[in-house]
Parts: sequence; C-alpha cells; structure tokens
Amino acid sequence: MNRQKNVEIKGIFSMICILFGAFLLIPMIMILQKSFMGNEGFTLEFYKDILEADFLKIFINSVGIAMASAVITTMLAFVLAYSIHFTNIPAPAKKGIHLLAVMPMLLPTITYGFAIIYSLGKQGLLTKLFGRQLFDIYGLKGLMIGYIIYTLPISFLLINNTMGYIDKKFLIVSRVMGDHAGRTFYQTILRPLSGTLAASVIQSFFLSFTDFGIPASVGGRTEVVAGRLYNEMLGSVPNFNKGAVVAMMMLLPSIISILVLSYLEKYNIRYNKVSDIEMKKSKVRDIGCAVVSAAILLCVIAIFAVIIIVPFIEEWPYRVHFTAAHFVSVFQDTELLMVVKNSVLVAVLTAVCGSLIVYGAALVTARSSISGKCKKVIESISLVTNTIPGMVLGIAFLLTFSGTSLQNRIAIIIFCNIIHFFSTPYLMMKNSLEKMNASWETTARLMGDSWFKTVIRVVTPNAMSTLLEVFSYYFVNAMVTVSAIIFIIGARTMVITAKIKELQHFAKFDEIFVLSLLLFAINIAAKVIFSFLAKLVAVNSKNKNKQKLAQIKENMMRKKFLKKGLIRVAAFCLCTILAGSAILTGCGKSSGASSVSDQVVIYSNADDEAVVTMKKALDENGYKGEYMFQTFGTSELGGKLLAEGKNIEADLVTMSSFYVESAQQQNGMFKDLTFDTGALEEYPSYYTPITSQEGAIIVNTEMMKENNLPMPTCLKDLAKPIYKGFLSVVDIEGSSTAWLMIQALVSAYGEDGAKEVLKGIYDNAGDHLEESGSGPIKKVRAGEVAIGFGLRHQAVADKNSGLPIDFVDPTEGNFSLTESVAVIDKGDKTNAKAMDMAECIIKKGRPELIKTYPNPLYDGETADKANESAYPKKFSEKLTVDLLEKHKKLSEECK
Repeated sequence: MNRQKNVEIKGIFSMICILFGAFLLIPMIMILQKSFMGNEGFTLEFYKDILEADFLKIFINSVGIAMASAVITTMLAFVLAYSIHFTNIPAPAKKGIHLLAVMPMLLPTITYGFAIIYSLGKQGLLTKLFGRQLFDIYGLKGLMIGYIIYTLPISFLLINNTMGYIDKKFLIVSRVMGDHAGRTFYQTILRPLSGTLAASVIQSFFLSFTDFGIPASVGGRTEVVAGRLYNEMLGSVPNFNKGAVVAMMMLLPSIISILVLSYLEKYNIRYNKVSDIEMKKSKVRDIGCAVVSAAILLCVIAIFAVIIIVPFIEEWPYRVHFTAAHFVSVFQDTELLMVVKNSVLVAVLTAVCGSLIVYGAALVTARSSISGKCKKVIESISLVTNTIPGMVLGIAFLLTFSGTSLQNRIAIIIFCNIIHFFSTPYLMMKNSLEKMNASWETTARLMGDSWFKTVIRVVTPNAMSTLLEVFSYYFVNAMVTVSAIIFIIGARTMVITAKIKELQHFAKFDEIFVLSLLLFAINIAAKVIFSFLAKLVAVNSKNKNKQKLAQIKENMMRKKFLKKGLIRVAAFCLCTILAGSAILTGCGKSSGASSVSDQVVIYSNADDEAVVTMKKALDENGYKGEYMFQTFGTSELGGKLLAEGKNIEADLVTMSSFYVESAQQQNGMFKDLTFDTGALEEYPSYYTPITSQEGAIIVNTEMMKENNLPMPTCLKDLAKPIYKGFLSVVDIEGSSTAWLMIQALVSAYGEDGAKEVLKGIYDNAGDHLEESGSGPIKKVRAGEVAIGFGLRHQAVADKNSGLPIDFVDPTEGNFSLTESVAVIDKGDKTNAKAMDMAECIIKKGRPELIKTYPNPLYDGETADKANESAYPKKFSEKLTVDLLEKHKKLSEECK
C-alpha cells in the first residue's frame, strides 16, 4: 500500500517538475544566458556595467520600501482576518470585511496609479472634497500607499485562510491554565500563524519589489529596481543583456526567503480537529477591531471610488457633468466582444488548470511522506515564481517560445499565468492541508483505501473551500494581469488588460476607467459564484466532519447531487456574464471578406489619430475585412520586434524609424519595398515614413492662471525657478519622446549649454520626471502640473476638444521623429497583400495624415497652414540608435 502511495505521489511530483521545467526553468535559463552572452560570446561586461552604476543604492532602497510596505500590509491584513475569526462582530459585518478586503484585486493593477492620482492628486476627488491636498503623493508616500493597497488582498487571503484552521478550543485551555491575555494571544494565535505571517510578508515584499506600474505613476524621483529593469528591457534603447542582469539580481532576496520559511516550518502546528467555540464576550475588543477594520477599508474604498465616479463625468475635473458617452464609446467597439471572450476564456482555463496543479503540489508537500528534498524542490519553485517580475517572465517566454507552435496562442498565456501566480495559491492550499488532521490517510489505509482514494474521498471535500479560493484567485488575477502577457499576446489573443494598456498609450483615461469597471463587474460576478459555492461546500464539509469515516460513501452520494446543482448554477452565471458582455459590446458582424488566416496582421505603435486614418484608407480602397490592426506601446512593440524577428505574428508594422533600423540590423526581418515612395528624403529600401511627430510645450491654462505663472516661450524658460514643482518632462532613458526636447537643446545651445538648461529643467520637474511619453500630458490634463513637454499633436487635439490645454512652439525648434511602415519578410509565408496595404497607407492615407502631423514627407505635399508648427527643424545629424545612446549619457549627467 505504501509503495502504491509513493508511486502516485511521485507521479504528481514528476508532472509538476516537467511543467515547471518547460515553462519556468528553460525560460529563465534563456534570461540567464542573456546576462552572460554578448556578441562575442561569454562575458561579465554586462554585470560590470550594472554594478558600476548606482544600482546598489537603488537595490537597497527598493528592498527597504518593499519590506516596510510588506510588514505594514501584513499587520493590516492580520487585523482584518482577526476581526473575522476571533471577535463577536455581527456576521454581516464580517462578510463586508472579507468582501472589501479583496476588492482591490478585482481591478487591474495597471489602474492603481491612476486611481491614486485622480483621488489624492492636486485635482483629485478627495482633494476636492477636503478643499486641499492632504499630502504629496509622489515618491515614498505614493509608493507605500500603492504597494499596501496592491498587496493587502493577497496578504489577507493567506492569513484569513490559515486562521480558519486554528483550533479555538486552545484559547479556553490557555485561560484555564492561568495564562495572561498576551501569552494566550501569542501561544494560540500568533505562533500557529508564524509561518503564514512570514509567507505574507515575503509574498507582499516580492509583489511590491517587482512591481513597475505603481512606481511609474507615483514613484517620482524615487528609483526602484523594477523601474531600472523596465528601462533596460523596454526603455528608449532596449538592452536585453543588461536587463537580464537586473532580473538575476532581483532573484537574490529569494535565497533569504527560502532560509526564513525553512526555519519557520518547525513552528507549523497541526490539529487533530478544528473546534469552533463561542468567542468570549469583549466589547472593547469587538469595537476596537470593528473601528480599525472600518478605517482600513474606508481608506481603500476612498481611493478606488474615483474609478466608479470619473467615467460618468464629462471631463474630470473641468466639466463635471454626468454623461454616459464614455461607456457608449467603449461599448461601440465591435472588437471588444472578442477581447472580453478571450479574457474570460483565459481566466477560466487558467483557474481550472492552475487549481489542479496547485492542489497536486500542495498534496506532495503537506500530505505525503515523499523525501524532504522533493518537497524542497516545490517550495523553491513557489519562492522563485514569487520573485520573478511579470515583465521578466513575459520577455523570457517571448525569447523561448518565439517560432514555436505556442506562439500567439491562448495556451501560452494560460501557462504564463499559472507560473506567474503559482506562489500565493500554493501557500494557501499548503497551509490549509497542513492544518488538517494528519491521521486521516493512516486511518483510511487501515480501512483498505489507497492514498489516491483517501485524497478524493476525505481530503478533497475538506479542502474544497480552499480550492474554490484558489480557483477564484487564479480567475481574478488572470483577468487583471498585464505585465507578463503583454509580450506574448497577439492580435487574435488580445485581452481586456492589454486593451487598457493600448488606451494608456493613447492617454484615454476615461476609457481606461470604463474598461476597469467592466473588469470589476465580471470579477464581482465571479466572486459571487465562488462565494456561493464555498458556502455550500463549507456547510457540507462541516456536516461530513461530524460523521465517521464509514459513512463516506453515503455522504459522497449527497455531495455528487450537490455538485451537479452547483455546476448548473456556475454554468448559468458564466453564460450570464458572457451574454451580458455581448449585449453591452454589441454583436458586431464579421467583417470577413477573407478568412482569418488570410488576413494581414498589422502591428503599430501609432497614435489613435494615425490608426483611424490608416484604417480608413485601407477600408475605402478595397481592404475592409482583410486585415487585423493591433496597437502597442512603443517599448512593447520594440521588444517584440527585437526578440521575435521574422517569427513575429505581424505581416506589416508601423513603428518609430530608428526602432525599425535596429530590428533590421539585428534580425534582417524586413522586405525591400516594391513601390516607388516618392519620399522627399532618402530612406533605407525596407521602410518609408508615415508620420513626422513633433515636440512642443504643453500648458494647462487654468493651472497657469491659478498659480500666476508666465507663459514660457522656449525650453530654456522651463529651467527658471518660478516653474519649480509645476513642470513635467520625459526621461529619455524611458521614452524616446524626450529625445525631441534634447535635440532642440543641443541644437540651440551646444552640448555644454544643453546640459546647463537640462539640469534646471530636471530640478524643476522633480518627481514629475516621467518614464512614459504620455506621462507629461497625463499630468497636465489631471492638473498635477501646469506645464509639460510632449507630442504637439496631442496638445492640439486636447485644445480643439475644449479642454483647458494649450501649447507653445519653443523657439529652439519643433524637432521631429518619424514613424515608418515596413513589411515583414517571412519567405514563402510572406502575406502578398502586406506590400499592397503598405503602399495604400502611404499613397491614400498621407493626405489625411498631414492634417494631424503637418510636416511634408513626400513629393507634392504641403503643410496644413492651420496646423503647421512655428519652428519646424531637423537635427543636423542622422537620428540613429548610437546618437540616442549619446544623448542618453548627456541626460544622465544632468540628473
């Protein structure tokens, strides 16, 4: 019998090892290889470059902030869980605490930073209500708020789940033995929870340590390791080798984590059974816990309330009138139905597969006699998956599976999600199984049952509520994740969070909040289903625990009948979600003159105005339904071009010209254009420009008046002390939009003069030195700053729409960057229509494009006088990656 049991356990262990070997070990080896392998073979140069910079200071700073937020989060989560399990607070209030504690995880993390800005910023909702800004949200304070809100649900789930398996009768035993309140609290609650509390701190630490979205929005000048990783991997000039070094360095804290958890393992306590007693009455305890819990949750609700309110406002904070226009605009998108279906499908499959894998792993470590070394393997997998940033995992998958049958498939997204989110559900499941009676398997074996039958008949029914929690965790996180999957999705596998990332690229924050609410509604519906199932299962499990093992078969028949009913309820609710999404988004007609496989896939980093124009040109010239258009941020698309090369899903790309050149030099991936472009300047044979984007000073006219600020006329003015704290500009390390400003400064004042001006600009910008090209206009629109530097056409569009936004053409010049069109060379698999569509975009789309992007690029074109910039100029040197690197170094010297 023991031999059979070991075979079953070893089989589960082997399958888990194979899965993580294929989808974790191999991809991470690819990243490790990147950190050591240069063009000339093995080298330590990349490690030397990173360590010689200020990386150590940033690393220590990141560890300190993440650990402080993790400790605070765990304390807050403990209070919430304690209020549920060890007080006499009314049952409805306990349900409310549980519901509100997990609420933040029902929203996509990409919106957290926006929520903080629109709630606590200078023009935020709470600021308006209190009549003043409570505190500066950028830097340490903003990071701490964001991290705590982000990690609170995960910490709460871990602690709350384990508290449910603490035997409360020992509270009575401790009091009978004469222990004082403090000792009773320590011995009966804190000590049994020590492993879980440590796991909570470690889990919260790594979630904060590896997060990029929150620092990008409210981090200000407080640099963190995740930001450095982003800049190396996906900055203006990606360097996967240096990024791989940063990723490897970020794994170092996991060694300490393994040691800590291994040490605390001996403090885990198993109970033969869990007794539920009536808690001792204490008004002081109950009122205190209720007040503290309410305060914690009120702070969370106050920050996220803006996501519900702002989408119904015409234009926050300038035109505060109710409107449903933002919802109508989003739901009229005929492509959204496919995106919603993809999101729900990915979430359901991730939850099903992930729950099975997690359960198997937890059984091996918590309910088996397999060797300690095997258990350590799974424990290490849990810790490693917890420490790997989603962005690194996404890049690793991109490098590993490019060109395979998994590329751009739903399956690869599911595997990525399972690996990415493995740690927390595994710890939940493991802690739950460890708290169960350890003699169940022995008793069942004596009765003639195998280990597998015991797991099915005894362990699983008692673990069902936790399994549902795990299923729920995977479902919700698969719905809201974006950091990893953004690199492995394709045009046909787009999900809602990736759509939100698109809208961020276009700076459409009203639409972002609308889609966030849609996600929230789907997740709420899912949580209602899971809570209903968990409640019924808990009641059934409680009744079963009162029965003898001999009555298992009779109870299982009852459970089988119950399961059928629950499955029907779940299926009905899931169909309701999908049907509701279909009604909201509209069942658009298939635009298919061609089959999906024949469609030309177009990847683009273009702005909304350019995308609309290109689609119009294609539709009006016979290509309607024969293409799929997918937009990305510049950095994401740049990463895909460099990593995937000819294996990229796209047949046609429109992208920043210097990125196209870099991709061609590295991968030789573009075909020579076969049509005569008629361009005014000479370009390489494999691309031709579609737009010329200029930079300009952007101002919020209301903020300028409110703060009595003079209107600047040139970039040099932005270095004046009067603008300190009112300015936002882009860091060239994070986005090439900043290059437009640096070109102007170098051209007008020379490199030494440019450095002097740039130092003043950076000093005035302070915490508003942005990593994203859309960062400054976002801050100007939100009223966080009065002045920014960004893309001129975005400011023109805002002004024309009636927003209090204006622009100034700096006297140093409106310098420009071109975006170009190129056709992917896939050999025999090259889509023949791609070249025809490229020609159509240039020859039929340019007459409309020049109205938004006024610089002439082709013979016969003249600038639109109504929209022409005052000082159009071009840099004296050819814009290349080498020149960009040179200007990046100049910029670094000015910080």
